[in-house]
Amino acid sequence: MSFSFTNPRPDREPSFSFTGPNPEEVKEQLQTITDLAHEILRLVTEVRRQIRD
Repeated sequence: MSFSFTNPRPDREPSFSFTGPNPEEVKEQLQTITDLAHEILRLVTEVRRQIRD
């Protein structure tokens, strides 16, 4: 992650650029989190079913 000011001027707001993480990496991480959440919910449902039986 980087953050930098470019071409600052006293009479105007300085311009800046911000570079975050690669969007594809974020998308993959979110998909992994989503998959894990679904698996956790599936396991919780299975445990609840076993407790009721």
